[in-house]
Amino acid sequence: MNKKILLSSLLAIAFSITTPSLLTANDMRAVNIAADKAKTALIAKAAKEKSEANRRAAQSRALIAKNRRQLEEAVDASKNKKAQLEQEISALDTLQQDLSAEEKELTLTLTQTDQMINELIGVIRINAKDIDILLAENQQTVLMKESPVLAGELADENNFPGMDGISSLTNALFQQIQQTGEVTQEDLPIIDRDGKTVTAKVLLLGPFCAAYRLDEEVGFLRYSATGKHFYALSKLPAKRMRRQLLQYMEGETDSVPMDISRGGALQQLTYSLSLWEQIGEGGPIVWPILAIFVIGLLIVCERIIFLMRKHFNSDRFMQQINETIHHSEWNECNNFCNRYLKKPVARIVAAGLQCREMEREEMENVLQEAILREIPPMERFLSTLGMLAAIAPLLGLLGTVTGMIDTFHIITLHGTGDPRLMSGGISEALVTTMLGLGVAIPLMLAQTMLNRSVEKEIGAMEEKAVALVNIIHKNKLGPCAD
Repeated sequence: MNKKILLSSLLAIAFSITTPSLLTANDMRAVNIAADKAKTALIAKAAKEKSEANRRAAQSRALIAKNRRQLEEAVDASKNKKAQLEQEISALDTLQQDLSAEEKELTLTLTQTDQMINELIGVIRINAKDIDILLAENQQTVLMKESPVLAGELADENNFPGMDGISSLTNALFQQIQQTGEVTQEDLPIIDRDGKTVTAKVLLLGPFCAAYRLDEEVGFLRYSATGKHFYALSKLPAKRMRRQLLQYMEGETDSVPMDISRGGALQQLTYSLSLWEQIGEGGPIVWPILAIFVIGLLIVCERIIFLMRKHFNSDRFMQQINETIHHSEWNECNNFCNRYLKKPVARIVAAGLQCREMEREEMENVLQEAILREIPPMERFLSTLGMLAAIAPLLGLLGTVTGMIDTFHIITLHGTGDPRLMSGGISEALVTTMLGLGVAIPLMLAQTMLNRSVEKEIGAMEEKAVALVNIIHKNKLGPCAD
């Protein structure tokens, strides 16, 4: 600012010098004096302004220094606060890591706990369903005045099984166990085998099975959980079982037949068929097979009786013959043979004694001819028996073919939607096969045994014939033949 004032003063002086020369000397002097005064005033003013400027500059420098100190203090405070915040952030990071690890551990524990709870709930619901079915199907509930607490609510998936429900279910189960572990006999309404509702003496053997006595009829009962009533089985048990049931009801015995499978064995007893009932389902082919069996059985019985009559102790017989021939008692030999002429061996020996004077070869031929005469009666009907044993399975196979033809005919007409429509043809096919094999196997076995008996008897005749030839010719040669 002082430089500007000085410059303006100089310009003013220069301007005054260049004024026209028309001015006078006095005026020049006055001008110089005025200029000096102006210059002095300007210099004083400039000094004053300079002093003021210096003062202001000092104030500015002091203010700047003060602000700088404040800024430095603020920076230091910020740095300290930053360090503090960094420490807090580090501590928070550590805490966050610890909390994350703890969260993972708690999450894993919660997941395992949820799995255990879900498994426990599933087990409870499954057991509740089983207990519900068990309580509903228990035949002893007919005698109870109050219906047992069922477990349907606990088995519901939308219902959480609490401890109260579990306790009530447990109490109901133990109550059933206590009440059903008894054997009782009451007069109860039942549905008999004719479908009529009658009152009978009912024996309840715990929760397993029940029996009834209606006049002189004794049998087993089935329990229907839906209608809560008993109905008699369509088929009565065996006489021995009926007698045991009647004796137990009258208190005469401590043992009783019962079905521990809760109706499974009784149902099997109902649907089981006797041999004659199964034969009746085999169709018309069954009767020729049965006829073959009867004929074969008659042949076997006739052959057994025949062979039993022809069999005797041939060794002792030949020993006696040997002794009499050794003493040349031929009449005694003939008389001894005549006692057993019904036996083939005795007839062979008698034929050999009649030709004892012949040569050895001729005598052997006579004995061989006698043996050949005895073979046909012994082998009679054996070939027929073998033929019947071969025909029986063929007839069974024929029944199988006819049964399958009927089955395929039914499939053609009605399709495969209802298997019961095909059961008749399949039953005919299987029964005839079973019956054909059942007839053929014993007939073949009997034929084999009879053949072996005949072969044994023929072997005995041949052996005794050769022994007789040797004995006779040794006796002819005398003692030196030994």
